[in-house]
Amino acid sequence: MSQTNTTSGKLILVRHAESEWNALGLWTGQTDVNITEKGQKDAAKLGGLIKDLDPDFIYTSEQVRTQQTLKHLLTGAEKPNAPAHKPTAQLNERHYGEYTGKNKWEVQKLVGDEMFTGIRRGWEHPIPGGETMKMVYERAVPFYKDAIVPQLLAGNTVLVVSHGNTIRSLIKYLENISDEGIADVEMTFDQILIYEVDQDGRNLSKEVRKIEIEPSKA
Repeated sequence: MSQTNTTSGKLILVRHAESEWNALGLWTGQTDVNITEKGQKDAAKLGGLIKDLDPDFIYTSEQVRTQQTLKHLLTGAEKPNAPAHKPTAQLNERHYGEYTGKNKWEVQKLVGDEMFTGIRRGWEHPIPGGETMKMVYERAVPFYKDAIVPQLLAGNTVLVVSHGNTIRSLIKYLENISDEGIADVEMTFDQILIYEVDQDGRNLSKEVRKIEIEPSKA
């Protein structure tokens, strides 16, 4: 483990790879579904982008698709001795309530583009029986600040494998993005984000590493 350092360690953010429901265009939320064979291959490719980084701590959500992604990511990164990961409820995907299991594109046709954007990307758009983006932020960011930031400030490298909405909530805090502006932020399957942070856990430097994959509707 890295020694205490005046320079932040690195925060690595990775979205889970394509799941079976992603491939079908279904809202998954906290439902447990496996990643696809394509997702396995993509995760291994992403792992190849971080061969130069050695995680001291690893966190996933409780959903199996993040843990499966991590397995293939570490294989691609050639990290057989990486530390054990910690499944963490605060990093779970957004609960989509009554939209869970519904086809996104059919919902878009039904409700129109403006409401669809609110459901999918909005900050405080109500989700019957589920969570708003604000609610995801209110559980994920305090965990990040309390558990992960001290590890980064001690010079450690921390790998987080989570979900699109959960990572977007972390990005909102890291980059000080407005409530309105977060609707324009997307965490895609083809990228890894690497941050160094200040004493408050906010962005000092950001690096984006990408692979080429087939476009996804998710």
